[in-house]
Amino acid sequence: MDRKIFIAGNNTATIQCPVCGRTKTADVSRYATAEQQISVNCKCSCGHKFRCRLEKRRQYRKDIDLPGKFTLLDKKEYEDTGLLKVVDVSTTGLKIKLNVPRVFPVGAKLLVEFHLDDKNRTQMKKRVLVRNISGLFIGTSFLPNEMGDPALGFYLLP
Repeated sequence: MDRKIFIAGNNTATIQCPVCGRTKTADVSRYATAEQQISVNCKCSCGHKFRCRLEKRRQYRKDIDLPGKFTLLDKKEYEDTGLLKVVDVSTTGLKIKLNVPRVFPVGAKLLVEFHLDDKNRTQMKKRVLVRNISGLFIGTSFLPNEMGDPALGFYLLP
């Protein structure tokens, strides 16, 4: 399985050997503008060989599968509530999967409610902005006053 490595703003990536823990920062600018997913072969000075997948996202995203619900906060001409699954989360937004197709535009504001699968089953109520729609999947970003949640930040720690 490929290790996920994030490309930093200066087009570098810090790669850590899964065996010995040594790190190396490499210039990956030649891959930074690639449209497709990039996987590279890595070899540590300890001799271990492994593969890394370069991730262009700025923040770590955690894959999850948590049930929840949404409420449309504006444009009342659209259906205004429904069920969903949160499929990934980051410090800046959520990717959700609707249970049935819905009609609302990019730019719509939603209230998304779900519980984290941490030991406290922390309840999350987040207002989000719809950024993109692909079938049943919706990419969202948190509204500015919804960011910086300590419970979510702790949940995202590896």
